[in-house]
Amino acid sequence: MQLTVCDPTAEAVVMEPPRAGGVLESSCGAGDSKASLDDVTVDAANESSEEESTGEREEEIGAHNEVSTSSTKTTEVPAEQTSNKQTVNAQRPNSLSVLAAAEPGLCTSQGDAEVKLRMGDSGLAAETPLTVNQMFTSAVERFGNYTALGWKEGEQQKTLNYRDYYQTCRTAAKSFLKLGLQRYHGVGILGFNSAEWFIADIGAILAGGFAVGIYTTNSPEACQYVAENCKANIIVVENHKQLQKILQVEDKLPHLKAIIQYKDALKEKRPNLYTWAEFMELGRDEPDAPLDAIISSQKPNQCCTLIYTSGTTGQPKGVMLSHDNLTWTALSTSHHVRLTDANQAQEVVVSYLPLSHIAAQMVDIWVTMRVGGATYFAQPDALKGSLVNTLKEVRPTAFMGVPRVWEKMQEKMKSVGAKSSTVRRKVAAWAKDVGLQTNLTKMNQNREAGRTPLSYHIAKKLVFKKVRKALGLDRCNKCYTGAAPITKDTLEFFLSLDIPLYELYGMSESTGPHTISLPDAFKLTSCGKEIPGCKTKLHNPDEEGNGEICFWGRHVFMGYLNMPEKTEEALDAEGWLHSGDLGKHDQNGFLFITGRIKELIITAGGENIPPVPIEDAVKEAMPLISNAMLIGDKRKFLSMLLTIKCQVNADTGDPEDELAPEAVEFCKRLGSNATRVSEITGGRDRAIHTAIQEGINRVNEKATSNAQRIQKWIILDRDFSVGGGELGPTMKLKRPVVVKMYKEQIENFYKELATPTTPDNPLPPK
Repeated sequence: MQLTVCDPTAEAVVMEPPRAGGVLESSCGAGDSKASLDDVTVDAANESSEEESTGEREEEIGAHNEVSTSSTKTTEVPAEQTSNKQTVNAQRPNSLSVLAAAEPGLCTSQGDAEVKLRMGDSGLAAETPLTVNQMFTSAVERFGNYTALGWKEGEQQKTLNYRDYYQTCRTAAKSFLKLGLQRYHGVGILGFNSAEWFIADIGAILAGGFAVGIYTTNSPEACQYVAENCKANIIVVENHKQLQKILQVEDKLPHLKAIIQYKDALKEKRPNLYTWAEFMELGRDEPDAPLDAIISSQKPNQCCTLIYTSGTTGQPKGVMLSHDNLTWTALSTSHHVRLTDANQAQEVVVSYLPLSHIAAQMVDIWVTMRVGGATYFAQPDALKGSLVNTLKEVRPTAFMGVPRVWEKMQEKMKSVGAKSSTVRRKVAAWAKDVGLQTNLTKMNQNREAGRTPLSYHIAKKLVFKKVRKALGLDRCNKCYTGAAPITKDTLEFFLSLDIPLYELYGMSESTGPHTISLPDAFKLTSCGKEIPGCKTKLHNPDEEGNGEICFWGRHVFMGYLNMPEKTEEALDAEGWLHSGDLGKHDQNGFLFITGRIKELIITAGGENIPPVPIEDAVKEAMPLISNAMLIGDKRKFLSMLLTIKCQVNADTGDPEDELAPEAVEFCKRLGSNATRVSEITGGRDRAIHTAIQEGINRVNEKATSNAQRIQKWIILDRDFSVGGGELGPTMKLKRPVVVKMYKEQIENFYKELATPTTPDNPLPPK
């Protein structure tokens, strides 16, 4: 079949990062208009679309403008508790101005506009821009007969090769057009990862629409907001449960023309409601010419995908990603992490993370397509326990896990290990010590790095290979973690088992990855170095080198759909994307994330306190703790909300009252017989209460100032969860939601300052 394609160089404009002090004029597209969205209400507790890519932000990007450099409030905190550290200055150059321009600017908030690409003059940054169709047809030409997608139907494994995959996406595109999909209108996709999800996503793009993932945990109102904001003509749902959400708000979606259900039989027949088979049949005999005309008109600098993000402090924002954002980021990422093309050795990945999130889309769809890799789909209950079964069946060559996935694996392995024989436990402990020391030596690139000790080879044969096989990671030489902070304890645990976890960092607005660690460029707790063709700038660094992390590159997004003001807040006058994250570089150029500007706690005494290191220290000091959230913004002292590790309902994913096995074991070692969370809360179990206080005392002893000591804490009745609203889809803590949900408990902390004579909550020693 002959396809007509556009000239990929037509809109390629060389755009280098500006020099210090330089300002670009007319950077945004012309005629941006403000959306009228005030009449839409979204239940904050269900706004799972707040999650941000691999750098994950809970707050508005522009929130860093709210951070002040000093405090004038009168406080009761003693003067010695006030830090003299310089506060990070959050002010930055004026935002991009929205002025009429003859040429495309670096950003826009209009769905049908074009942007200037941030191209370099050499290397990967200068690569010819491609549309999604061009990248896909290139993959078909090179890897046509290789497996592209794989999934299980019952016990039977099904596959689709690249040639058939592409033709199926074209058929879906023709079906979308027949149902009335208009150019620059959305196709919403609401369901768990599947071949149909991918086909609907790419089919929508080929047909000239926007592919729009919707979080499966969204409420009907949250679904309504996304569908209305992107003017969705069609919504694809997984099953009857997700269908009901759309039917509840159908009459409030004036652009909606059809709904497609891709799993299970329809429980009712309705006008414009189709099964997947009925939908695909619509376009099967349609002529190619109309679709080819649309494909040939597409340009790399036009929008093709929307990622909805950051719903905790306002309405979710539609991150507009261009064809070039997707295809170039896939190219640079695959090159950086040294993936192999399928005709050399095919890469294999498992798809299970939410596809409405850019991290999953980039890994599962685009990077894998770029190298002709195979994507296998996990079961819908993957995060409830079945993931390891899929991993053992598929044996991926690369695997991306959010921190909570790695933590769950760690907890399970510790629980199994505790029940092993004394000899096995001693061998495992010896092997882990050898593994950690050997890998730390490699990481630090000492002279001994080239000489692997004999003990390591013995440990690998006795322990490491068996652990990898049990996890389904025996072929996996690229294990990644991202989307939320991970503790040093978890990183060291896997490193000791010869499974280094390579951190990556980025955000929806950077099309996913900005920095990624590599086997030969790896530092514990660092998120690595930039992917090729990208640049990092630290804005307004303090005396310790901490500044706001800013991005430049062809991965930087186009803008927020219908939100010109938010777009201007995200991109400064020179076109740099401001992340809202604080970070610093070491002497070797490794990037370390040190906090979030908005997340930063500024006490009533004016001290800036990053909460994550203190929260991680508490969890490390007390393995019984599942989640810890530090409180203290504009308060006289710090307090903390704690949750206990517990069993999770396999069907709903909700936390239960019964303690997790490792928690029960820990309680026994403390002399407690507790088996339920309700037996611990409210100070009911003195042994546990005392142990937690002692753990917090140990953390407080390492505090850099009195103001950084935790003075009060409480154990909540239930653990945080996605369904409960405290966590986002990638298990990232939704701080504003938690503050709202537990307002009463938080206010109780500050009704009366604790004193050393209070038996229930003694002050830690000074």
